[in-house]
Amino acid sequence: MTTETHDLRDPIAKSWRRAELAGLSPGSALDHLTYGDVDHTTPLQVAASPVLDELNEQLEGTMFGTLLVERDGRIVQRWCGDSGARRVFDNLGVDVGASLLEEVVGTNALGTVLETRTSISVNGREHFAVALRRFSCYGHPIFHPTTRRIEGVLDITALMEEASPLLPPLVARAVADIEQRLLDGSRVSEKQLLAAFQAAASRRRAVVAIGHDLLMSNQAAADLLGSTDVALLRMLASDVRGEAAIELTLESGLEVRVEAARVGGARGGALLHVEPRREARRTRPAAETPAAHAPLLVSGPPGSGRSTEARRIAGPQPVTVLSAASALLDGSEAWVRNFAAVVRAGQGSVCIDGFDLLPDDLLDLVAAHLAERRAPRLVLVSGPVDGLAGRAAALAGECTERTLLTPLAGRPHEIPELVRAMLADLGADPSLHFTPGALAALSSQPWPGNLRELRAVVEHVVRRQRTGAVVVDALPEAYRTQEPSRRLAPIDRAERTVIVEALREHDGNKVKAAQALGISRTTLYAKMRALRITVY
Repeated sequence: MTTETHDLRDPIAKSWRRAELAGLSPGSALDHLTYGDVDHTTPLQVAASPVLDELNEQLEGTMFGTLLVERDGRIVQRWCGDSGARRVFDNLGVDVGASLLEEVVGTNALGTVLETRTSISVNGREHFAVALRRFSCYGHPIFHPTTRRIEGVLDITALMEEASPLLPPLVARAVADIEQRLLDGSRVSEKQLLAAFQAAASRRRAVVAIGHDLLMSNQAAADLLGSTDVALLRMLASDVRGEAAIELTLESGLEVRVEAARVGGARGGALLHVEPRREARRTRPAAETPAAHAPLLVSGPPGSGRSTEARRIAGPQPVTVLSAASALLDGSEAWVRNFAAVVRAGQGSVCIDGFDLLPDDLLDLVAAHLAERRAPRLVLVSGPVDGLAGRAAALAGECTERTLLTPLAGRPHEIPELVRAMLADLGADPSLHFTPGALAALSSQPWPGNLRELRAVVEHVVRRQRTGAVVVDALPEAYRTQEPSRRLAPIDRAERTVIVEALREHDGNKVKAAQALGISRTTLYAKMRALRITVY
C-alpha cells in the first residue's frame, strides 16, 4: 500500500480495514467492477431527477460532477461538468449500473456512506483503490423521511487532491430537497392507495393494498391469506406496471385469481383483488412437468438486456426476481427466506439475477431446487458463460435451454427499433423521432455500456427535446461521429468488436491485449490501422 492506515483519519482507516477484510487490494480493487440493470422509475430517481438537473446546471462548466447511487450501491445517475472527468470515469468503468459498494471497490464517498449511514469526505489518497486517488469527493446519505430507511447517496466529486469545504452545505441542501420530494410523493401515493383501498374494501371480495412501506387488507383477505401468500403478493405488486391478472395456488392449497392494478404511478403501490376459482384447475400431465420446469440460462455482458429478456421469456405467469445484490444488501438469511417463500408457493418462475455472484451456500440452495425439476421454474441470469467458474459454472451447465445475448455493438441493426421502444417506454410525444442520420450515428458507436448506455442517450434527448425530428446535432457530442465500423463487412466488424473488447479489458495496454488475443503486437497494430480502431 502507498498509504499506511495509521496515517489516515479514523473513519477512513476503519473503512480501509473493512475493504482488506473483504479481500480487496488497492492496486486491483477496480478491476472487477460489477454492473446491473437500473430502473429509472424508482421513487428515489423520480424525486432526485429535478433536483439534480438544477444542481448540474449550476455546476455546468466546472470541474465538479455528481453521482447518485441507490441503496444497493449501484450508480443510477452520473453527470460530469467537464470532459476530463468524464473520460477518466469512462476509462475506469465508473458508469451507470456499476456497483460502488465498499466491499466491491473499497473506500469511496458513496459505498462508505452506505456502510456507515453518515456523510463523509474522501480526499485523493484516502480512496482505497489506487485508480480512484485522482478524485476527491463528498457523499451525503439520503433517508426516506417517513421510514428513515436509507434510499441512496448523493456525491459531488472532482479531479483534485482535497474536497472543497463548500461541498457539504451544497450537497446537504440538495439532499434535503430530494428527501422533501420523497415525502411529498409518498404522501400523495399513500393517499391515492388508501382511497382506492377504501373504495374496494367494502365489497365481499378479498382486497389487499401494498405500497412502498404500507400493507392493508380487508377481513376477507386476512381470512384467506397466509404469511407466505402475503410475501408472494408483495413481490408481485412490485412488478405490476399497469394491470395484470395472475392465477395462483395459496399456501392453503386454494386456487385463486389475483387481479392487480397500479395505483399512483411509478411511486405508488398496487391494489390486488383475490378471487377463489370456482372451477378446478387442469392438472398438467406428469410427463410434461420436467420439461415445463427445466431451468433457463440468460447470459450476456452488463447492460445487454439480460434481466428484461429473462422476464420476457418467463412469460405471463408470476415472475419473482431475486438478485445477488439483495443478498449482499439484506444478508443471506433474508435472501434464503424470500427464496423459500417463492419455492413454497410453487408458482410461475423465479428469476435469479446475477446468480454467478451469489455465495456458494446460496448456490447450493438454488442447485437443490433445480435438481427437483418442479415449480417455480428457475431463470438464471449471469454474465458471459465463459467467465463463470466453480459452482456457478456447474449450475449453468445444467441449463440446456439458453439465451446468449451479444454486446449491442454487434447488433447495430436493432438500434432503430430499440430507440423507438425506449421513446415509447419513456412516454415521449409520438411526434418525437430520430432521423436516419441520427440513427446511423448511433448504429456506428462502440456502446461499451450496451443497452444502459443507449437508454441514457435517448433519455438525454427526451429531456431536451419534446417533439419533432431528432437530428445528429441533438445527440450528446460524443455520439455524433460515425465510426467506420458501420461500413465494414460482418466478419470484419466481428473482429473489430473482439479487438476493442480486449483493449478495454486491459485498459488500453496493447501488449496485454495482443497476448490475450494470441497475436503479436505488430499484428495488433496492423489490424487496428486496417479496422480504424481509434476509440476503445
